[in-house]
Amino acid sequence: MIARTVIRRGLRLLALALVVVVALLGLLAGALRLQFTGAPAAWAKSTGNDALWLGHAWVDGRRTEQDFQSLAARLRSTGIRDLYVHSGPFEWDGRLDPAKYPNARNFVQWGKKYLPGVRLSAWLGQAVKNGLDLDAPKARQNVLDGVADVMRAGFDGVHYNFEPIGDGDTDFLALLDQTRRLTGLLSTSTPQIEPYPLMRPAARALLGHDKYWSQGFFRQVVARVDQVAIMTYDSGTLTQSLYGGYVARQAALALDLVPQGRSLFVGAPAYHDHGLSWSDDAESVAMAARGARLALSDHGPRERFGLALYVDFAATEEDWREYTSQWVIQNPDPGR
Repeated sequence: MIARTVIRRGLRLLALALVVVVALLGLLAGALRLQFTGAPAAWAKSTGNDALWLGHAWVDGRRTEQDFQSLAARLRSTGIRDLYVHSGPFEWDGRLDPAKYPNARNFVQWGKKYLPGVRLSAWLGQAVKNGLDLDAPKARQNVLDGVADVMRAGFDGVHYNFEPIGDGDTDFLALLDQTRRLTGLLSTSTPQIEPYPLMRPAARALLGHDKYWSQGFFRQVVARVDQVAIMTYDSGTLTQSLYGGYVARQAALALDLVPQGRSLFVGAPAYHDHGLSWSDDAESVAMAARGARLALSDHGPRERFGLALYVDFAATEEDWREYTSQWVIQNPDPGR
């Protein structure tokens, strides 16, 4: 009898917990959908301050000057002014083998020749969960030595991408401070900002690491770099409108946190292998562009704000069409 009573109470508590979870998810979906309502302002579009992540083939010898000429022809009619070319990754101990980027000097020369005015950064990173230990001083010094070496190829800057970096990671902040001495242009990709209260600890408990950063830590990172690119993809949202609202929420938060003197990029998913079928359907360059436009419309004009497309080797012609028609636009259609 006692056992049955305990079981019934347990089932009631489980049912109540499920009801609460469903209700919270419903509230979250409603909030994101609300973010995606309204019409963006006609002026809310590319200001010519966008970015593009490029694959490793550009620095390992697989891509040629003719390939770069074709890339340049595409980019001249866009707002892309920053290129992050994958030049790593670091080894587990933080070393960066120059054999990984034998064509870097040629890439830089092609960039200066065919895309003058476009900044070229070495995209460097590594997994830091069960991988590279940025807490170790020797590993951080190896990273810095690698940065110094790759900068000799002529890059304008360095773009970091370490994942996952936990909220409040002071060793990452120290690495940014130390890297500042080696390059005139420093940028980093970042996780998403905690969209609403308590979502960061909930996601951490579920995933075992931080998916979101707090606003306070995001500010600390921004203070140390020239550019931040928020990876606003792999959101887990189920529909296009929810993803668009999610991007709008991320962009709105970031616009309030990144000062005018620094560049803010909203990551746009120009790839189609999320690993979750609904993410492939929900996330797109078009939805990222509209979400960014809605956030910008509410915030007001911002010069150093743009999209960052991820990634060149996976981008389709449809991705490029969505970028040019929904973000690099002459006569935007606010009703789309």
